Amino acid sequence: MSVLVPQSTDGVVDVGEVPPTAEPAGSDREGRARLLASPMPHDRVRGWVVALSVALLGGIVRFWNLGFPTDKGTPIFDEKHYVPQAAQVLRNGWYEDNPGYELVVHPPLAKQLIAVGEWIFGYDGWGWRFASAVAGTLCVLLVVRIARRLTRSDLLGAVAGVLLIADGVSHVQSRMGMLDIFMALFVVSAFGCLVVDRDQVRERLAVAVREGWADHSPFGPQLGFRWWRFGAGVSLGLAGGVKWSALWYVAAFGLLCVLWDVAARRNAGVRRPWVGTIVRDVLPALWALVAVAVLVYVGTWWAWMSSETGIDRHVVGVKIGDDSWVPDVLRSLWYYSGNVLEFHENLVTSETNRHPWESKPWTWPMGLRPMLYYFEGGETGCGEATCVGAIMLIGTPAMWWLAFPLLAWALWRAIARPDWRYVAVLVGYAAGLLPWFTMIDRQMYFFYVTPMAPFLVLGLTLVLGEILGRADAGRERRGTGLLAVALYVGLVVANFVWLWPILNGVPITNAIWQAQLWLPSWR
Repeated sequence: MSVLVPQSTDGVVDVGEVPPTAEPAGSDREGRARLLASPMPHDRVRGWVVALSVALLGGIVRFWNLGFPTDKGTPIFDEKHYVPQAAQVLRNGWYEDNPGYELVVHPPLAKQLIAVGEWIFGYDGWGWRFASAVAGTLCVLLVVRIARRLTRSDLLGAVAGVLLIADGVSHVQSRMGMLDIFMALFVVSAFGCLVVDRDQVRERLAVAVREGWADHSPFGPQLGFRWWRFGAGVSLGLAGGVKWSALWYVAAFGLLCVLWDVAARRNAGVRRPWVGTIVRDVLPALWALVAVAVLVYVGTWWAWMSSETGIDRHVVGVKIGDDSWVPDVLRSLWYYSGNVLEFHENLVTSETNRHPWESKPWTWPMGLRPMLYYFEGGETGCGEATCVGAIMLIGTPAMWWLAFPLLAWALWRAIARPDWRYVAVLVGYAAGLLPWFTMIDRQMYFFYVTPMAPFLVLGLTLVLGEILGRADAGRERRGTGLLAVALYVGLVVANFVWLWPILNGVPITNAIWQAQLWLPSWR
C-alpha cells in the first residue's frame, strides 16, 4: 500500500507507508513523522494573494448586473417564495408569522441572510440577491483554499477557483434570491474545516512520534481539543439552518472524520488504531459534529423562539398538551417541524402535479435536465425586432459531462490505490446525490445539486494535478502537463462564455437561443 504525500507546491510523489507494527525508532520514527505531516507550500502570502485574487474575480462575475432581470420589478422563479418571506422576516423582527400558502417549508437562516441584503439595498433585485452573491464569492475563496490544501499547490488552488467561477450552476445560484447557495457555502465550509483538522491531527501525532510517546498506549495519544472539527460542527449546524438535507452531510462527514482518525493512528504506529479511534475520538467527534450541529441548528431559530406571533410558536396548550417536562418552545418547534416534514412527504410527482422542469437524481451528474428560471420573448437589444431573454440553470458541459468518467477514476484511486483526497471528494459528492435515490417519488429539481458543484470542481482539480505531473518531473513532462491543463481550463472558460447570455438573461436573437439548447432535454 502507498499513499500520496506532497513534496512541493506543485506535485506529489509516492512514499511507501511505514508498516504500522514497526518499531518507531531512529530514522523509522522520523520517516513515520514525515509521512504524517505533509508540508504545505512555504509562501503563505502568495497563497493568500492567489486565493483573494481569484475570489475577487469571482465576485466581479457574480455581482455583474446583479439586479437584472426581474419580473417587472418582482422576483423570478422560486425567488417568489423566499424573497417575500425574507421581507417579512425583516419587517417582523427576523421571524416569519404568515404561512404564505403553507410554503414556509425551510428553516429561517437563509431567508434572514437574504433579508440583510434587502435591509441594505431595499426590495429590488440587488437587495434580494446581494447575500447570495456574497455566498457564491465566498464559495470560490473556500474552494481555492481547500484545493490548495488537498494538492499542496497554489497553481491548482487557482485552477479550482477558476473552474468554480465558470460553473453555470454555481453562477446562476449565486445570482438568485434562493436558499441553495447558502447550503453550499456552509457545506463547503464544514468540509474545509475537516480537511484542516485532518492535517492538524496528523501534525500532533507527528510530534508524538518524533518524541517517542505515540505508542505508550495501545490506543495512541489523546489529541486535545480540535477547534477545526468544532468549526465543522458549527458549519453543519448552519447548513441545517438553511435546509434539512444538511443531515446527510453530518452523517457523511462524521464517517469521513472517523476514517481519517483511524488512518492517522495507524500511520503513527498505534497498535490498535480502530479501538484507539473508538476510545479516543468517536465521542468527541459525536459532540463536535452532531451535538454542536444540533445546538447551532436550534440556535438559528432564535428569533422565532423569542417571538409572540411566529408560526406555531405557541401551540402548547392549544394544539398539543401542556403536560410535558420538555420546554414549551422546543415542543412548539417540534410540532412546527412536523408540519414541514408532512409538506415534504406529500410533495410527490404525480400525473396531476408534475412540474415541467422537475428531474430525477440520475440525470443530475451530467445536468441532463436543467431548469428554466426566466423567459421573456419580447425583449429588445439584440439587433433584431424581437429578442429572447432567458436564464437557465445549466452545469457547464465541459465539466459536468465528465462527471461519470471522473467518478469512475475517483473510485479507482480511492479503492485500488487508496488516496484520501479522492475519498474525501467522493464522500462530499455522494452526500449531495445518493440520499435522493431513497425518495424517488418526490418532486425534485436540478438546483438541488448546488452543494455538489464544488466537489465536482475539486475532483476535476485532482485529476488535473495528475495530468500536470509531479514537481520533480522533467521539464518536458511538466510543460506538456501544464499545456494540457491550460487547454482544458480554457475550454471550460470558453464554454462558460458561450453560455453567458442564458445564464444571465442577456437579450439574444432567437437563432442564438436555439443554438444554446444543445440537447433535446434542455428544451
